[in-house]
Amino acid sequence: TDAEVSTRKKTFAEVQTERLDQAERTVLIKCPSKLNEKKLLQYLTSHGNVKSHFFFENRGINALIEFSEKSSIASLQDAVGIPSASEHHVVPFKSRLFTFTLKNPVSQHAEDTPLHLSPQCHIPVKDLIEKLCLADSISSQMYILLDEYQLTEENIKLRFLACSLVRDFARAYFPDSTVKPFGSSVNTFGKLGSDVDMFLDFRETGKHATKTKKGPFEMEYQMKRLPSERLATQRILSVIGDCLDNFGPGCVNVQKILNARCPLVKFSHQPTGFQCDLSVSNSIAIRSSELLYIYGCLDSRVRALVFTVRCWARVHGLTNSAPGTWITNFSLTMMVMFFLQRRSPPIIPTLDQLKELADEKDKHIIGGYDCSFVSDLRKIKPTKNTETLDVLLGEFFEFFGNFDFRKNSINLRKGKEVNKPESSPLYIWNPFEQDLNISKNVNQPQLEKFIAMARESAWILQKEDKTQQMINKEPWGLAALLIPFGKNNSSKMKNRMKGIGSETIRSLLDSLKLNNASSQQKAVGK
Repeated sequence: TDAEVSTRKKTFAEVQTERLDQAERTVLIKCPSKLNEKKLLQYLTSHGNVKSHFFFENRGINALIEFSEKSSIASLQDAVGIPSASEHHVVPFKSRLFTFTLKNPVSQHAEDTPLHLSPQCHIPVKDLIEKLCLADSISSQMYILLDEYQLTEENIKLRFLACSLVRDFARAYFPDSTVKPFGSSVNTFGKLGSDVDMFLDFRETGKHATKTKKGPFEMEYQMKRLPSERLATQRILSVIGDCLDNFGPGCVNVQKILNARCPLVKFSHQPTGFQCDLSVSNSIAIRSSELLYIYGCLDSRVRALVFTVRCWARVHGLTNSAPGTWITNFSLTMMVMFFLQRRSPPIIPTLDQLKELADEKDKHIIGGYDCSFVSDLRKIKPTKNTETLDVLLGEFFEFFGNFDFRKNSINLRKGKEVNKPESSPLYIWNPFEQDLNISKNVNQPQLEKFIAMARESAWILQKEDKTQQMINKEPWGLAALLIPFGKNNSSKMKNRMKGIGSETIRSLLDSLKLNNASSQQKAVGK
C-alpha cells in the first residue's frame, strides 16, 4: 500500500517509477520577468490541479509545474499558440516547453513578493570553506558539505523532466520506449551541476511476451534484422540524435559519438540547463546505480564521506571532468565503499552478502554475469558500528595512504583485498563484470599523487589543534583539507613521500605544479 511504502525506505525501482510518472505530468514554462506567482497559478489551475511547482533561474525565470492529472497538459496545450514566424520559421513540434509573456505588462507593484528561486548549482569552494569554519566538529562540517552539494528535490524533478522530454521524441518512433536517468542522477551520490546520463529503454516491449501463450499460433512482429546489437544501437541513436538536433526545442550542440565502447549522443538541453548523455539501455549500469542507491540509503555516514572525499579530490586536482589518467569519481566512490566494508564492525555489507539476501524477484543474470542483490532495504541489518565521521575521515586517509597498491586490488564483492589479477597501478574490480578493472585508466604518477595527498591529509588531521585554529580564525578540520596544499609545504610533502619510488617523484611534483596552476585557473573560471 502507499502508506506502507511511504513509511519505509522505498526501493530503487519504486522511486524511479514514481519520478518518471511525476515527470509525465510536468511542464516547463519560461516566465515573464515581472511575474505575479498567484496570477500564474490561478491561470494554470483553470487547466487542472497543480500538485507542486517551483521557480529557478536559467536565462531568465522558469517555472516547473507538476499537474495532478496528465490530461491537464493536453488542456493547456490546446490553449497555447505557435510562435509567429516573422523573422524565423519554426519547426512545429509541440512539446511541454512553453513561453508565457504578459499581454499587458504592468510596472512592478510594491506588494509583489519576490519569487523564491531554487538553486540549481552548488556554492563555490571558497564560500563553502567559510561555512565550514563556523561548524563545531568535522562531522558537522561533512554534513554541511553534503547539504550544499547534494541534488535537491527540485533538481531531481528537473532531471527526470529532461528525460521525459527526450522520451517524447523517442516515442514518435518507438511508442513503448522510455527514457530513464541512471548514474549520479539516481544513485544518491549526484552533485548539483553534474551531467544527466540517460538511456533509451525498449524493455517495456518485453511485457507483451507472456500474452502469446494462448491460441494455436506462435506470433511475432516482423522487424528489421541487423547483424549486431551494436549496429542497431548506433542506428537508433543516430536517428534520435538527428531528431533532437533538427526538431528539439532548446537541444543544442548535439554530438553523436557512435563509435565509442558505449555509443552515445551528447547534447545541451537549454531549457533545463543540463548537459545530457543519451545511450541505449545498459542493464549493468542500472544495477550499479541501484547498488550505490542501497549503500547510500543504509547509513547517513556513507554519503557524507563520499561527498567529502570527492570534493577533496577535486580541489587537489586528483579528479578532473575531462577524461584522462585521473581517478574517476566512480572509482573514488568505490574506494570509499570498500573502506566502509573494511571497518570493524563493517558499516556496509559486501556485495556477496547482499546477494545472499536476494530472493527470486531480485535475480538478475546479465550477459552471463550474476548481478543479483537484495532490493528491499528492510532485509539488511543495520550496522553496529558507531564511529564518528571525524574518525572515519582520518582513517580513510590513513587506510589508503598506507594501502599496498602494488600487491593488492580492491574487491567489493568479497569486501577484502585480493591479489591483483594484472599489473594496472590501481585495480578496482567492477562489481558485476568481474573481468573488468574500473580504474584501468589510472597511471602510476596519478596514483602516487593520490597516496601523497592522502598521507598529507591524514597528517594535517592528526597534528591539528582545533581550538587554537578557531581562535586564530584559521581554517580547521575539513576546511584545512579543501585548501590546495601550496608551495610552502612541498618540503614537508617530500619527507612524507619517502616510501614512494623516486623516478615518479619528479613527474609527480611537476604535475602538482601544473595542477595547482590549472586548478587556480579553474577556480577563477567558475
